[in-house]
Amino acid sequence: MGAVSTMMPAAFIGHGSPMNAVESNRYTEAWRAFGAAVPRPRAILVISAHWYIHATAVTAMPRPRTIHDFFGFPQQLFEVSYPAPGLPALAAEISDVVKPMWVGADLDSWGIDHGTWSVLVHAFPDADIPVVQLSLKADTELDYHLELGARLAPLREDGVLILGSGNIVHNLRALDFSRPDAGYDWARRFDEAARDALTGADPSEFAALDGHPDFGGAVPTPDHFLPALYLAGLADAAGQRADKFVGGCAYGSLSMASYALGVHPRASGGGSPTPGCPTEAPPEESNI
Repeated sequence: MGAVSTMMPAAFIGHGSPMNAVESNRYTEAWRAFGAAVPRPRAILVISAHWYIHATAVTAMPRPRTIHDFFGFPQQLFEVSYPAPGLPALAAEISDVVKPMWVGADLDSWGIDHGTWSVLVHAFPDADIPVVQLSLKADTELDYHLELGARLAPLREDGVLILGSGNIVHNLRALDFSRPDAGYDWARRFDEAARDALTGADPSEFAALDGHPDFGGAVPTPDHFLPALYLAGLADAAGQRADKFVGGCAYGSLSMASYALGVHPRASGGGSPTPGCPTEAPPEESNI
């Protein structure tokens, strides 16, 4: 690793619909404020909900492709490109820093998916900072992801910005498009419990949320929840509390909350309050 004196922040972003990539609302304004508030990273490591496989791997190609991993959305979205370079050397650094946990190098199968680029087009619109993605290993306990997040902590001392991207509450079958800025009671209860854990004195308690009575409704599948465990692990490793820099529920069953560690972004307050979502797409198939 090189010598970088600045401790990089870290964050979890509630990314919501891919349409946020091409829209302006209070969430995308907050992502822009986050990007403006952090020192320039050497690289950005993203743990996206949309690379959920049966292995832990990191992208290791010099030019990762922009992946449009969805359907049922306007053509405008399929034309978005995020041509950030990769950083193959970072794969070896990650593999070394997380030992004895194992991380493989993905040379050609993945790239930059919409859980990553829909956020980065706002936070780092120039696409000139190297981006790598770390996969989510399916069928593992929550503690696995919490520990892996904590083991990534030394990368922050070497200029790597670590971002989790998902949604703490993410139940597509329960989406109600007539409630664009509201959450069901159970969604808000779980979102608040997650906030208390991430911003509390012991962020590792976030991994115990599977015991919450609303966990089943809020997290019917783990993919969008798991990226937040990486921020919890990083916060626990640093002995610090995360701060929520934007919050709110959308369409009843989606939390748009985002949290940061080591930085306090302040959005301008511009843009529509509502995250975009195409009402024609079947919720369970829209891959938001």
